[in-house]
Amino acid sequence: MYSVTKVLSFCYGHRLLRYQGKCKYLHGHNGRAEIHLRSENLDPRGMVIDFSDIKNLIGRFIEENLDHKILLCREDPLVKILESMKEPHFVMEVNPTAENIAKLIFDFAHSKNLPVISVKLWETDTSFAVYEG
Repeated sequence: MYSVTKVLSFCYGHRLLRYQGKCKYLHGHNGRAEIHLRSENLDPRGMVIDFSDIKNLIGRFIEENLDHKILLCREDPLVKILESMKEPHFVMEVNPTAENIAKLIFDFAHSKNLPVISVKLWETDTSFAVYEG
């Protein structure tokens, strides 16, 4: 079994609904996504997948949708305010927790037929969440 990992860094802001700690307020993170891919076989180039292909596919998704955006749950009242101000934001169906952001990236990679096995989302230098398919 072969595996590769690509690390992609991005900045984002968010706040959590139904949360009683400091994260109920708008705040930001320097996030780092580790995308783990695995295959029993290598492609004709001798690779699971080229690292630049991962960056081009998943990196573009992150850059266009998450990087320097405010991530909010659809039911957050700030969504309408940010829309009216034309401020960059990304709406999720669920609370924008590290767990849900990891799953969002995993699901995107999976939708592109990448052999993704997990996504680890570092929210801080000491805290991360993992979603495994």
